[in-house]
Amino acid sequence: MKIDISDRLKKLPPYLFVEIDKAKKKARDSGADVIDLGVGDPDMPTPKFIIDALNKASLDPATHKYALDKGLPGLRIEIAKWYKKRFNVSLDPDTEVLPLLGSKEGIAHIPLAFINTNDVVLVPDPCYPPYKSGTIFAGGEPVVMPLRKENAFLPDLKALKRNEVKRSKMMFLNYPNNPTSSIATKGFFLEAVRFAAKENIIICHDAAYSEMAFEGYRPPSFLEVDGAKEAGIEFHSLSKTFNMTGWRVGFACGSADVIKALSKVKSNIDSGIFTAVQHAAIQALKGIDRMARTMKVYQSRRDVFVDGLNKIGWSVDKPKATFYVWAPVIKRHTSITLAKLLLDEASCVVTPGNGFGPSGEGYIRVALTRDESLLREAVKRISKIL
Repeated sequence: MKIDISDRLKKLPPYLFVEIDKAKKKARDSGADVIDLGVGDPDMPTPKFIIDALNKASLDPATHKYALDKGLPGLRIEIAKWYKKRFNVSLDPDTEVLPLLGSKEGIAHIPLAFINTNDVVLVPDPCYPPYKSGTIFAGGEPVVMPLRKENAFLPDLKALKRNEVKRSKMMFLNYPNNPTSSIATKGFFLEAVRFAAKENIIICHDAAYSEMAFEGYRPPSFLEVDGAKEAGIEFHSLSKTFNMTGWRVGFACGSADVIKALSKVKSNIDSGIFTAVQHAAIQALKGIDRMARTMKVYQSRRDVFVDGLNKIGWSVDKPKATFYVWAPVIKRHTSITLAKLLLDEASCVVTPGNGFGPSGEGYIRVALTRDESLLREAVKRISKIL
């Protein structure tokens, strides 16, 4: 029997982090002492107050049944409260908030709600891979918006081709940005909202790193600017903020019409978040101020690593947000050859920038998800081969 995969699956490149895992395994199997700076998976544990909330809720048999598709009313109310406190944005918990099985799930599914065959989705490049893969699964065509250093890694909306804009139904944005760690201002968001309103394009803003910022910087929400709630939605995740990547809990907020459509997709695909996890998520949001120490840890790691690279002659900018460092490749290297050199000669795993899209060529992404001693050791190893 011949098994032939779908054309849509054939269009997808190998998932970036699966390939990185293969390279790590090969290096470790050969006996290398690998320092993994590749995947953005926090190394610190989920805080005890969240785990305690899960334990308590899981003992209640009522949490063992199917969850409500729209999530617990208490969780949606707590999300709305947090939005009001953090961004001064008012949300209706019943119509403008939707819990998700992690923001990745919502991002991958949102094209299914709006994209027909050959519709265009505008995606930043480089970008988090599900922006493109979700579009392809829906039968749409991803059209890239290059992120260049000379434009502060913001898309140049004026440079988009008119024929592609006319076919566009959706646009992904992501600030603070993965992988470039760049940030956006309210002024840029307002420009994007006006562009989307004029062209009838839904904006999907991925704000997974909004709480990972340093030195007093507070990233704005896309929903803070006039007209944003009519233009689209914003995705958030508890994964990075609370060290909860494996828990799979996030949420989308904004346009009631967009939320309603995404909710319909989800009701036909999944049965909601485990109710005990939702109770834990409520306590996480209530205790978000407790995570300030975690941000200080990442800030210190950033300083150790970036200052260390600059001291050995590798000129690298210090990010204001996210736990990523977007480092330009050194002379005579591409992102692939430099990543291979660092793995083969320094046993350090990093992510080649072109894995996030063609515009990522010329950079590597480093995740600061290892403690300071390992980051110092990584700098020491890198210094011997540069």
